[in-house]
Amino acid sequence: MESIGGPVSPVTPIFTDLVRVETRLYNALSARLRDERDVTLGQFEFLELIDRIPGCRVLDIVADVAITVGAVSKAVDRLVAAGWVVRIPHPQDRRSSVLRLTPEGEKTLSACRPIVEDELAALTASVPKADLAKVGATMAALRSTLEAGSTGQQS
Repeated sequence: MESIGGPVSPVTPIFTDLVRVETRLYNALSARLRDERDVTLGQFEFLELIDRIPGCRVLDIVADVAITVGAVSKAVDRLVAAGWVVRIPHPQDRRSSVLRLTPEGEKTLSACRPIVEDELAALTASVPKADLAKVGATMAALRSTLEAGSTGQQS
């Protein structure tokens, strides 16, 4: 493939498709969560991480999502203000805190999970399951490679 600046890598259109697909899926899913539960997809993702990671700290979310400590800390502050998360002093590190879902946070997460699953199933229904499995395996391998090298980590 050629462009004004010369040849285009075959990976470039794949990257463009990946970004556009992610944006459209994210926006559609976030809109449905907002409409039905008044929760953003970002909030849902953080609640999921806090639930999934034992002894979750802000730095654990930073490592998983690859955004800055400041952005994660502000987002967690909003989850705390919403009554969905509490910060508990870390038992071994007084400078850190452990994040835990409150009972209200657990209810919110439980109510959002089926919405997310349903919407993702609807948005991907036209793609054969075998194709989704191939894309999933490819994305998992690429993510693993990038994470192993800390590629794209924010500081």
